[in-house]
Amino acid sequence: MERKISGLLFLLLILFTSQMAFQGAEGRVCISQSHGYKGPCMRDHNCALVCRNEGFSGGDCIGFAFQRKCYCTKTC
Repeated sequence: MERKISGLLFLLLILFTSQMAFQGAEGRVCISQSHGYKGPCMRDHNCALVCRNEGFSGGDCIGFAFQRKCYCTKTC
């Protein structure tokens, strides 16, 4: 009986989180390479901080290994 309740709770949790993930998916996301970030982009958090100072909503490191660059994101 406990396994059925645990399974039901797990299923409800997945359903709830999937609904939350799609609520903000209405707008497109535009990206632009950061002009203020210097050096290789190793951490998304640092990139996002620089992008927020440039007026964007966030940022991500994109690329492979040491060629990663900081790209700023915002809703278009």
